[in-house]
Amino acid sequence: MRENFTFKKRVILLLLALLIAADMALGAYTWNFASAQAEQQELALMMRNRDLLKKDIQRAREIRGHIPAIQKDCEAFEQSLFPENTAYSGINAELDSLAGKSGLHLDSRAFKPKLVKGHDLTELEIDAQVSGDYRGVVRFLNSLQRSTNYYAVEGLTARSQARSQSRKGGLQVTVHIKTYYRAA
Repeated sequence: MRENFTFKKRVILLLLALLIAADMALGAYTWNFASAQAEQQELALMMRNRDLLKKDIQRAREIRGHIPAIQKDCEAFEQSLFPENTAYSGINAELDSLAGKSGLHLDSRAFKPKLVKGHDLTELEIDAQVSGDYRGVVRFLNSLQRSTNYYAVEGLTARSQARSQSRKGGLQVTVHIKTYYRAA
């Protein structure tokens, strides 16, 4: 009986040793598998980043290729602006003409020039006060936008005019405009 107990004990110890060895083998396999997966994920991430960088480089090359055309367009735009020696008279004449064609009266205008750093341009802020009917104001704004010269309407301030015999229900509008002129 003692021999039987010793044999059972040895079988149990042997099975226990086999289970521990199998557990260690599975642990090693899992660890290798996990590290291999992590390496594959890292490789996939690096490949994706590489592809994104290649696309960024390609886009930068395309932009670099367009720079001469953009510079040419910018120079053409600058040349289309009023020259400094005729800027104020040209702008005044055009504003008067656009207001007249729109059926408005140009009451006043104020100019505030600012030099544009790094360019031979001057930004000119204009506050023009026009009076007339609503349709005329809309036509005037539309004419400014369609002008061959560059005008950016920054804002409007409108109020109703005092009703008089000549202008019933008229508006008085101050138009805040920006334009540019180039150095002579």
